[in-house]
Amino acid sequence: MAERFEKPALIQGNMRRRSRVPAIGFALLTFACATHAQLASRTPDHTVDHLGGTVVNSITHEPIGRALVLSSDNHFATMTDDRGRFAFTFAAAQTRPVPDRTADPSQMQNVSLTRPTHLTARKVGFLAPAEGQEFYEVYPDQQELTISLVPEARIVGHVIVPGFDGSNKMQVELYRRVFREGREEWESAGNVSTRADGEFRIAELRPGSYRLLTLENLDHNPLNLKADGQLLGYPPAYYPSASDFATADIIHLKAGETFQSSISPVKREYYPVNLPFTNPLASPELSLKVWPQGHPGPGYSLGYDPRDGTIQGFLPNGTYTLQATSFGPNVMGGMMNFTVAGAAVAGPAFTLLQGSSITVNVREEFQHQQTEPTVGIAGGTSFPQVAQDSRRPNYLQVGLVPDEEFGLATPITLRPSNNQDDESLVLENVLPGRYRVIAYTGIGYTSSIASGGMDLLRQPLVVVTGASVPSIEITVRDDGAELEGTLDPATLTPEHSFQPKTTLPAVPKRPQGFVYLVPIDKIDARPKIAQSDYQGKFMLSQLAPGAYHAFAVDGPGNQMQWVSEEWLKQHESKVQTIHVVEGQKAHVRLPLIKENE
Repeated sequence: MAERFEKPALIQGNMRRRSRVPAIGFALLTFACATHAQLASRTPDHTVDHLGGTVVNSITHEPIGRALVLSSDNHFATMTDDRGRFAFTFAAAQTRPVPDRTADPSQMQNVSLTRPTHLTARKVGFLAPAEGQEFYEVYPDQQELTISLVPEARIVGHVIVPGFDGSNKMQVELYRRVFREGREEWESAGNVSTRADGEFRIAELRPGSYRLLTLENLDHNPLNLKADGQLLGYPPAYYPSASDFATADIIHLKAGETFQSSISPVKREYYPVNLPFTNPLASPELSLKVWPQGHPGPGYSLGYDPRDGTIQGFLPNGTYTLQATSFGPNVMGGMMNFTVAGAAVAGPAFTLLQGSSITVNVREEFQHQQTEPTVGIAGGTSFPQVAQDSRRPNYLQVGLVPDEEFGLATPITLRPSNNQDDESLVLENVLPGRYRVIAYTGIGYTSSIASGGMDLLRQPLVVVTGASVPSIEITVRDDGAELEGTLDPATLTPEHSFQPKTTLPAVPKRPQGFVYLVPIDKIDARPKIAQSDYQGKFMLSQLAPGAYHAFAVDGPGNQMQWVSEEWLKQHESKVQTIHVVEGQKAHVRLPLIKENE
């Protein structure tokens, strides 16, 4: 049996006391490390910078997953998660103080040299930044941002043609209503080909008003020809079953809406058209527009063959208007009517006429020695102030805008100066037609525009073939009215504020209000625009005497360069009508119309 060796009690006691020393030391070390870690977690990390946020649907406000978030310079990019969240982490860098343009000019803030200043987002099924989605400004100390994406609208449908086998696909074209220089126009929003079953789909559409049509389609299938070889085809068909473009239904699309449609073209007999010229063309390039007489609009077409210098194509029975314009140093153009009546057309001959020149005379009736330049006219240009004894008033620009819906003609601007001593103002290459005279002035306002006794502020200029046009007389004054005002605080939505990482005070993001004055009693209906300051105050100067629609919106300053009667009626409770006279100082208080109203 083995003996058990027992240590003396004194020795065991000393060993127990020595063993406590390293245990206590380890505990103290562990506590110190834990305390340091806790303190470190509570101490701001000045070596990194964070920015996060959410991408949401602007209509439903639901988060958008797998959206690309990127900076305006493309230096930063990331994807949102399934909850629409995104995050950036940047290395902290030296900052520099700059004025904060969104608040009191005396307020200063720091701008990081490494974090982005503007962000946006992209996602299939939503409009891209160039089509309505602006970049969002990122403040220097901002850590949270919400980005809204506008869902695309779509028009889908079928072109229904009995017996159509789909081998000869139809072209479907969409036109969108726009407003330029205060006038309604329709411009092409693109076209698509139908599929074999006649289905079509037009996507990536902005909210707005549209018209839909099918383009001409000639049936070249020999199996479908008549026994006598008669060519058949499908004239333009206007949704839903209108006789021309002007009477077609207007499709009002909302953001994210899918509109269902169907169009049924009708087959008709087509006949050759061959129209020669009475005079040789100065340029091989020729623009042609053709429409049924009295019903201008898109859909029909003819072509130019430069080999024999003739206008050629095929059209069904009817009377048509043809407009032709040649390009080059000396613009030529003309218009004529012709009829297709069950047979080929080989005339009449088309004549191109030289455009005429119109002299512009400017009368300055300035009342002040020093006049501030006029700014903030949508669609126009601000011009630098010049001395009043300038021989050529380069603060003034004059142009002619065709007075028609479809943009078939080209706007005309003043001829450039031939030399330093050239003080003349001339509009060249003016073809027959109706025009609105638009005058942009950088000083004062345009008080009158006249020609041959006609008031061109309220009536279009009519240029007749073969007739000379009296000079255009423009009077510029600088005793215009001044409008001061404020945005109604009750209609302002408090904007979010963010906590700075520096010792500087927080700078709240103020609502950006844009004030619009739309002339009521003049043919030039371009809005005058002013932006409110951080307190909601605004001012517009050098207003021409007359009546205006006045309103304020919270969107970007370029979104309302046109204002439709429908929009004004929809918001009539927040749109005011004001009247101003020379030298008046008027005051107004406007409610802010929200972008989603």
